[in-house]
Amino acid sequence: MERSLVLIKPDAIQRGLAGEIISRLEKKGLKIIAMKMLHMDKNLAQRHYAIHKGKAFFDDLVNFITSSPVIAIVLQGKNAVEIIRQMMGETDPAKAYSCTIRGDFGIDIGHNLVHGSDSLENASKEIDLFFSAEEIFNYDRDLDTWIY
Repeated sequence: MERSLVLIKPDAIQRGLAGEIISRLEKKGLKIIAMKMLHMDKNLAQRHYAIHKGKAFFDDLVNFITSSPVIAIVLQGKNAVEIIRQMMGETDPAKAYSCTIRGDFGIDIGHNLVHGSDSLENASKEIDLFFSAEEIFNYDRDLDTWIY
């Protein structure tokens, strides 16, 4: 089973969309194996967005993600990375299809509600940034036999 990190960003928290986003991911059959709310500091934000360091929008990303609490979630499931990316929709909500999180609720590219790992390699790195091994739970759900 794949694991992926999802961050419910400050705009989603401020707009009261966290429950809707989490619900959609769970209804798809993805299993929450870790979750916490935190207020990211600049150091963590800079490490999380290190791939964008030096780009014109880097400081805006850091300032935005540190502006309000986020919810960090580790989800597990078959093809979790790709499924989450599809459910989120295009980074620019104006280009995202209806029935995706960003297509239904996103306002603009700078306020696109949610982050999801873009590869298994990055998922592993991102999960390690936000969670210790002790904070990640392995458990069985009766539902899993119906999904997998």
